Amino acid sequence: MMAFITLLATVLLPPLGVALKHGLGKTFLLNLILTVILFLPGLLHGIYVNYMR
Repeated sequence: MMAFITLLATVLLPPLGVALKHGLGKTFLLNLILTVILFLPGLLHGIYVNYMR
């Protein structure tokens, strides 16, 4: 169930999904900056760090 919540959070609000999986560190800050600049880079980064790495 937690995996589904993390996936849903990553798709809807990428920084939240990254924070759920990795905490409030450098990865979260990078994702937050990418999401603020443009949503798509934040989404791609969130999926990468949560599921590809």
